[in-house]
Amino acid sequence: MWDWNTPIYDILDGLNRVVKEGKARYIGISNCFAWQIAKANAIAEKEGFAKFVSIQGHYNLIFREEEREMVPYCDEENIALTPYSALASGRLSRKPGEADTKRAAEDSYAKFKYDATADTDNVIIGRVCEIAEKRGVTMTEVSLAWLLTKVTAPVVGATKMHHIEGAVKATELELTEDEIRYLEEPYIPHPLAGVMAQNKPSNSKEKHVWTTGSQKIKEDN
Repeated sequence: MWDWNTPIYDILDGLNRVVKEGKARYIGISNCFAWQIAKANAIAEKEGFAKFVSIQGHYNLIFREEEREMVPYCDEENIALTPYSALASGRLSRKPGEADTKRAAEDSYAKFKYDATADTDNVIIGRVCEIAEKRGVTMTEVSLAWLLTKVTAPVVGATKMHHIEGAVKATELELTEDEIRYLEEPYIPHPLAGVMAQNKPSNSKEKHVWTTGSQKIKEDN
C-alpha cells in the first residue's frame, strides 16, 4: 500500500532495481488512490524506472468505490485491475445468515468492513441469489462473473475444492446487460473501510516527501 513514511522515489528506485536484476518482471501496487498511482508512475516515467502495471484494490459487487476514479484511470492507462475481497469475505456467495462458517463468524476484520452497510448490501446479495437460481448456477459464479466484466483478474480465496470449481465456472458465465443493471441498481456510495480507510498520514499536518535525484520536494497531502 501507499507508504507515507518512505520517499516514493526511494521505493520506485528499489523496485526498479528488482526488475533490472531479473527478480521480477513487473511491479504492482495495492490499496492506493488513483492520484497516488498516477503520481508514482509519473515519477517513474520521468526517471526511467519501471512503472506500476497493476493495482490490487478493494472491489466487489457490494463495495464499488473503485469506480469513482481508479477504474476509469486504469482503463485510460491500460493498468490491470486485480482486486481482492472479490466475494466480500463470502457474503456474495451465500444468502445472508445462511450457513455461516466458523471463519466467517470469527472474522472481525470482515465484520468491520461490511457489517455497517449490511442492510443495503443485502438487497444486492438477494439479487445475486435471484439470478443464480434463475440461471441454475451458484451465487459465487454470478458475483465473480459480474466482477469479470469490470476487471482483469480478481483475487479469489479458496479453502475448499468447490471454491476453486466455482471460480473456474464463473469464467464461463456471461451475464446479460439487463442482469448486470439489475445487480448494480441498488448500490449506494459506501464510506471507505479496511486498509483504504487508513491511507492517510497519521498527522494531517504532515507533508509527504519524495526525492527526485538529489532534490527533495515537499508537497501538500
